Amino acid sequence: MTALRAFEAAARLGGFARAADELCVTPGAVAQQIKTLEDWCGAALFERRAQGVVLSRVGARVLPELSAAFDAMGGAVGALREAAAPGRLHVAALPAIAQLWLSPRLPAIRAALPDVEISVTAMEQPPNMAREPFDLTVFYGAGDGTRIEKDEIFPVCAPQVAAQLRDVGDLAGVACLSDAVWDRDWETWLAAAGTCAGVKGPVYSLYALAVEEAVHGAGVLMGHGALVARHLESGALVAPFETRAVLPRWLELGKKGGKASPPLQALLRLLAGESGL
Repeated sequence: MTALRAFEAAARLGGFARAADELCVTPGAVAQQIKTLEDWCGAALFERRAQGVVLSRVGARVLPELSAAFDAMGGAVGALREAAAPGRLHVAALPAIAQLWLSPRLPAIRAALPDVEISVTAMEQPPNMAREPFDLTVFYGAGDGTRIEKDEIFPVCAPQVAAQLRDVGDLAGVACLSDAVWDRDWETWLAAAGTCAGVKGPVYSLYALAVEEAVHGAGVLMGHGALVARHLESGALVAPFETRAVLPRWLELGKKGGKASPPLQALLRLLAGESGL
């Protein structure tokens, strides 16, 4: 079973390294499991090439059936979890979304759904909902799920820093904070503002930390509308410029296929804003 799982992941994702990331093992472990499976069945499942591996004829033949089998097993496990604990929901979210968008809403959700137990896992990439034990995801995506709002970016800073800024050119005189993952935000916004000027400043691996630094006056951060909304409402952060750039993605909710359970339907309604959370 372990070898079959390693092969299916590598074949579906197009490589041993990606499969290793999904399975939380090393690429070498994936390669060894696949070699074991090839020895067992007496056929090569991948063609090893200088540029990487590609599925063999035999591998391509069996992949659809194996993927369907693992998806079905994932669905059965999900049904078992729901039957055993119908009031327990597990949410996966991008760390910045979990900290800045989801966390402030949890107290009101607990009050509205007192019989529902909600767990939250922060992760950098959306999980495979057909396989992993999550009921709901909250990530930025192409809008295939339940759309919350477009990802709109614009500079934000503490009021005392904003007092130093009269036009975009003044950004050269202050620290411009960046997120390590969203490293093109400033470039995108500056282009929308009609300038080719560059900016400099510290880079953070945690967007929530960069937001806190901006609140404390460390510099100007490229804000994502949904993630800094509460800081703007409270006045802890302000937007010193009118220009905003809309990125081609949405803050969205994702769920498994099929009909959602009543607790999940209630949570979806709350997070989609039907009660003004």
